[in-house]
Amino acid sequence: TDGPLGMVFPTGGPLPRHPSQLYEAGLEGLVMFVVLWVYSSRIRPTGRVSGLFAVLYGVFRFAVEFVRQPDPQLGYLAFGWLTMGQVLCVPLLIAGLWLLFRPVK
Repeated sequence: TDGPLGMVFPTGGPLPRHPSQLYEAGLEGLVMFVVLWVYSSRIRPTGRVSGLFAVLYGVFRFAVEFVRQPDPQLGYLAFGWLTMGQVLCVPLLIAGLWLLFRPVK
């Protein structure tokens, strides 16, 4: 990256890279904790908090994958930008959306 957040990692070569670990810690840690804390402060139907967790984790992970290099043995899987991490987020997103929006019995 050419941005101000770029870091040179000891084993990552001489070029600065996005600190994706910090992005994940912020999004999948702090932001997700606060959102889930607020959302779960009221009683919700069974599965709603888990569904929101799955959706948030899937969305955040999918987004952070854009600044990470794909696995060297796999490369990009489709369209010149879709990584295995993003592909694996799709079933999680679908399951989370199902938990959030399924009819309550």
